[in-house]
Amino acid sequence: MHMALWQSIPFACILLPLGSAAVTSVLKGKGARRWTIAVLLAEVIGAAVLAVLMASYPESYPYRMGHYDAPWGNMIRVGQLEAITAFFFSLVMLLSLLGGVKKLDEHVVAGKHNLYFVVMLLLTAALMAQVYTDDMFTAYVFVEIMTIAACTLIAARNRGKSLLASTRYMIMNSIGSGLFLLGLILTYGLTGHLLMSNVHDSMRQLAMTGQYDIPVTVAFALITSGLAIKSALFPFHTWVPDAYGSTTPASASVLSSLVSKGYIFLLIKIYCRVYNLDIVAEAGVTNVLFVFAIVAMIMGSIMAIRETDIRRMIAYSSVAQIGYIFMGIGFGTEFGMMAAMFHIFAHSASKAMLFISSSALIDASNGNSSLKDLQGSGYRNKLAGIAFTVGALSMVGFPFLGGLISKINFADAALQYQGHHMMLALAALAISTWLNVLYFLRTMMSIYSKQGTEGITYAAKKNNPALVVSLVAFIALNIALGMFAQPLIAGLMRGLSLFC
Repeated sequence: MHMALWQSIPFACILLPLGSAAVTSVLKGKGARRWTIAVLLAEVIGAAVLAVLMASYPESYPYRMGHYDAPWGNMIRVGQLEAITAFFFSLVMLLSLLGGVKKLDEHVVAGKHNLYFVVMLLLTAALMAQVYTDDMFTAYVFVEIMTIAACTLIAARNRGKSLLASTRYMIMNSIGSGLFLLGLILTYGLTGHLLMSNVHDSMRQLAMTGQYDIPVTVAFALITSGLAIKSALFPFHTWVPDAYGSTTPASASVLSSLVSKGYIFLLIKIYCRVYNLDIVAEAGVTNVLFVFAIVAMIMGSIMAIRETDIRRMIAYSSVAQIGYIFMGIGFGTEFGMMAAMFHIFAHSASKAMLFISSSALIDASNGNSSLKDLQGSGYRNKLAGIAFTVGALSMVGFPFLGGLISKINFADAALQYQGHHMMLALAALAISTWLNVLYFLRTMMSIYSKQGTEGITYAAKKNNPALVVSLVAFIALNIALGMFAQPLIAGLMRGLSLFC
């Protein structure tokens, strides 16, 4: 089949950062930085072009590596959902790096900046591969690449807390990887295939004949457990506050907004494209996920309320927001999946901005991160204060921002489901939103309160151009998700129909 040149963009989006990592390793600090930003900008442009073209393309299409069919060749599959996801992931990656790039001079050991950018590019390649791949083992390989890259990003800030957090991250994620691999092996043993479309056909045949019901359930339970651990679903979140709170701002932004979401996107892909959503729902795995998600939404918010350190508070907030996403998956419906996907985008845009802006507020407070010491920081760095406020209001569900649309989508998904799921989901949404208001309102009151700052001299710091671009773009992205959500929702629903 003849393919147009633009249909090779997904392959380029994987190969470009992967190959560029090798180039970056031999460049000096500033050269590596410029090269990495240029590569990420090219990723954003390529993904944007693909998303626009896929909006009018009638179906998804396969792309054969080396023009050989499986099992001799590898394959990726591209649809509207993959194109939209790749665009958002690459955009947030670029803006996160821009927002935290200047802090790398302070946090990363001199002479090793190029290695940091190598890891960022490898992480980008792993994310793109997870979005596009149609092969389960390839997905596992890039899951491991992303895990090692994320561990390195945590340890990049060379101090005791970061190294300890990196070790905890590696231990928990190794457990998750092991469970995922066991599920993958069992799936291969049951079907004899690794290509997702082929596994899907085999699973459908097994479901029709009623064969191996228990092994099939065990297989996707193992895969679900592995990816839930890696994405920090409660109670597997214990590494989150130290990992997000002790590393450099760019790393915290990428880890919270992209790494965990990459694992969740892969889980959605496996549910829809490998096992079939109906089979997963009938086995009851989504019900278990739903319960864990409800608990995460409440407990993550309670733990955030108890924190007085702004970065750890934002980290615990991520635990609650991961619960929101898993609640959408737990509905086991296509609309629930759409709500989960939209929240992946809304949370990525908000949480990355919260980490970047909180770092600037900490800088404006002589390096102190406690809420008491941050009093008045919103006046000392006005742009960071505005950005943090927009991100916090989005998480709460303020009108005209992406977070509100997410909550409406989850409520709609619950109302469509009916029964106990509906009542539990609506109650959890209400309680979690109320708790979100408590800790984010407290934080906003602190950064805009001048009480207790009399007589304290703060070192004057000016925002660098890259930080300004990052925060302004993040603010615009959050507003766009709230104001122009309907075309995105329509694209996600169409993409999921091709995806599933």
